[in-house]
Amino acid sequence: MKKTYLIVIAWGIFFLFLIQLAGSLVESIYILDLMNTSLDEKALGLLFFFAPVLLYLYPQKHPAQTAWILFGTLFLARGLTPLPNTLGRLLASGIGTCAALSLFPFLMTAKAKDDSSPRPGLWAPAGLALAVGISAFLRTVNYGLDYSLLPSGSWAGWALGVVLGFALTSLKWDSPKENPAKSRPPTLAALGIFLVAGLAWFAFSAPTVIARWTEGNYPLIVLTVSALALAWAGISLSRPDWIVKVSPLWLLIWNLAFTLALTLTILAHRVPFPQTPESPAVVVFPPTTLQQLPLILTLLLFPVIFFDLLVFSSRIEKADPTPRDLIPGTLLGSLTLIILIFMQIFTNVWGYVEPVSPWFRNKFWLPYALLAGLISLLIGWKGMKGLEIQRQPPGKYSWGWAALLAVIFLVTAGGAFSTTRVQAFEPREGSLVVMTYNIQQANDDYGERSYQEQLALIREVAPDILALQESDSTRVSLNNNDYVRYYAGKLGYYSYYGPTTVTGTYGTAILSRIPLQNTRTVFTFSDQDEIGTTEAEIEIDGRTFTIYNVHPDGSDRAMLVWAEALLERSAGKPNLIALGDFNLRDYEEPYQLIASTYTNAWESVYPSKISPDGTDMSGENRIDHIFFSPSLAARGPVYILPPASATDHPVHWAEIIWKD
Repeated sequence: MKKTYLIVIAWGIFFLFLIQLAGSLVESIYILDLMNTSLDEKALGLLFFFAPVLLYLYPQKHPAQTAWILFGTLFLARGLTPLPNTLGRLLASGIGTCAALSLFPFLMTAKAKDDSSPRPGLWAPAGLALAVGISAFLRTVNYGLDYSLLPSGSWAGWALGVVLGFALTSLKWDSPKENPAKSRPPTLAALGIFLVAGLAWFAFSAPTVIARWTEGNYPLIVLTVSALALAWAGISLSRPDWIVKVSPLWLLIWNLAFTLALTLTILAHRVPFPQTPESPAVVVFPPTTLQQLPLILTLLLFPVIFFDLLVFSSRIEKADPTPRDLIPGTLLGSLTLIILIFMQIFTNVWGYVEPVSPWFRNKFWLPYALLAGLISLLIGWKGMKGLEIQRQPPGKYSWGWAALLAVIFLVTAGGAFSTTRVQAFEPREGSLVVMTYNIQQANDDYGERSYQEQLALIREVAPDILALQESDSTRVSLNNNDYVRYYAGKLGYYSYYGPTTVTGTYGTAILSRIPLQNTRTVFTFSDQDEIGTTEAEIEIDGRTFTIYNVHPDGSDRAMLVWAEALLERSAGKPNLIALGDFNLRDYEEPYQLIASTYTNAWESVYPSKISPDGTDMSGENRIDHIFFSPSLAARGPVYILPPASATDHPVHWAEIIWKD
């Protein structure tokens, strides 16, 4: 294989590691701090993003030695990241992020050892395209979670690190030469590279993110992103003459169109939330074809980010900087990404971090529009003025490279379809087992990952209906992990994600052994968290059951408005099951309002609210409930308390029965 391909592989694994490590760092900080809606010393982990400032101290005469030390640090940190607890993962991913960001200036100024490779400006964009393809593969084949970031898949991280080390042997780092006529450091070009990598991190490296924005066709989104990214990686090396035919004007138009399409993709699913207690509830049904048009355009236009990276890389190449010259751009890029991350987080926790966060309510679109818009601005400001991207002759076609890209795509495609299949289950006779589970983003009461323990408990109960709360994890603050997809795929259940990530809720997903019909989400007035109640219907034994998965929160007034809306929407439905994290105790007015119409499963079997085995769910102890219509009955309700519940809430289930 030519050294060109090795260099592109090096860039691909580098970008992949940077996205994985930065995502793990932000996730760990979020779990330990922001999940508790407060900040402490763990938030200082964000300082890892600014570690490249230490490069001002490195001896410039020995760039190769420094680069290899940074690689060794990156290799060890990336390999160890999946293995420790959350605090250990914060430290490992933080050190790895520091090493990757510090290695970036050396990679950008490196040369090929044999000088026979195409222009270096092509290496980074082809590498990012490869990284997007590999990341989509790692997440798709593992039901929405990056396989290489799990303890069971840690070997993949070590293997990729070995490949990265071998590929880096194709590069040489020359000592900087004195050049008094050298141009200014290409700070804005370096910033542009970070913006492009950030957009890949925030969305396209995990296609399930876009699917959760839009309720779009998941396999189609995965296949489109994978195919276009890998095609770019292939074409840019085999036919580089095609790549540079895009004129500066058309590149700017392409960027502006992509920015508009991306922004509209999110805005099309933005919800006009009720603003006052008197405002009627807002019902959100599955998207229409018109709402999905911006999504189609976004998917088709997104390869423009690789063209943008080509421009930024070529600007740096033309400036011929030293690694030290790229430090300001690296630090500015890191700062910009951190600001954009906080902006996205504030759209979700807008009621908790006053006075800043309330302004970000319902502005989920803003950080994405800024990312794409800033890239367009940097492309349009100077365009390609003074930049001569050489027209490359067609490269020699490499069947090995084509085969590698084809295998990645085909396995990704297989994963997209195989992980979304549902199983056929034998129905129970005259009953349903329903389960409510606040999974706290798949973390236990100590802030440690518990997805395996939660999945094992669900499998043991084998519910027909599973209502998940705090399941809205498919966002950058939680490393874009899709636990709803993971559980549904592993269980073979139908699923409805409920409120999209665009709405900024904590998630109320419904998983079911029985096909879900008429799915929708209802939003009521809120003054702290968006209150999105998920509704669906199932058909069994000739009966239609209406399922409500609830997770209200906020002031007493907001909670009462929500309870009144629940009763209003459920009126006249003979087979109702409402379950979830009600955030209500049995002495509170909204609870008593619901209990005046519907039956509580636990109390109907244990009027004392204490089970024969001594489980005391009276008073303050119980906010997770199962309610049902008077025509139904409950049998064998169970609460499993933390830490056995593998979350910070009790997990609760019951068998709901009916008579013919």
